[in-house]
Amino acid sequence: MKTTAYWWFLLTAVAVAVFFPLPYLLNSLESMSDDGSLAATYAPQGAAIRAAFYAHIVFGGLALLLSPFQFAARIRNRLPVVHRVAGRIALVSILVAGVSGAVIAPLNSAGAIGTAGFGSLAVLWVAFAVMAFAAIRKGDVEAHRGWATRVFALTYAGVMLRLWLVVLMPALGSFEAAYAIVPFLCWVPNLVVAEWFVRRSRRSPGRAAGAVRPLA
Repeated sequence: MKTTAYWWFLLTAVAVAVFFPLPYLLNSLESMSDDGSLAATYAPQGAAIRAAFYAHIVFGGLALLLSPFQFAARIRNRLPVVHRVAGRIALVSILVAGVSGAVIAPLNSAGAIGTAGFGSLAVLWVAFAVMAFAAIRKGDVEAHRGWATRVFALTYAGVMLRLWLVVLMPALGSFEAAYAIVPFLCWVPNLVVAEWFVRRSRRSPGRAAGAVRPLA
């Protein structure tokens, strides 16, 4: 991963992880339900759905915030304890955010497409994170890195969803039209690129071992 690409992933992930949940944490859903935000969907819901919504944005944001640092070679090599602890926090965050995401997926405003897209994302996100953890517990570093790369591709869907909306809303003329496309668009291309990267790294072991030098 090139330094410029790493900093792009890091800065965009931090920006979305920090600034997206803030309005929902600083204001009530009722007070925000008239501005066209997600609050309008969740304000009328019961306590369980509201709790799932907050769990999703808080723990999803935490996973997004921590994930780029897991690919920093300097942290991983010089501070392995920090890498392991952050990885476990990210894992728990993904489990909570993924399960809560699956719970609220049927309430999305994109209908059946949204339920399928966001629901599939939630299931794969949790499954891949568990596979990454299982691989490192077995001492299989290569497999762990592969699964961790796929996990990050799905975690980064939180950023791509918003970037795609910025591009598609002017092109398609409305939020509704754009939102009908992003449930799959926000993560499928990410995963395709991640899979290509993982397979290329396997063919070039030396390149894979030294590929991430973003903070050097």
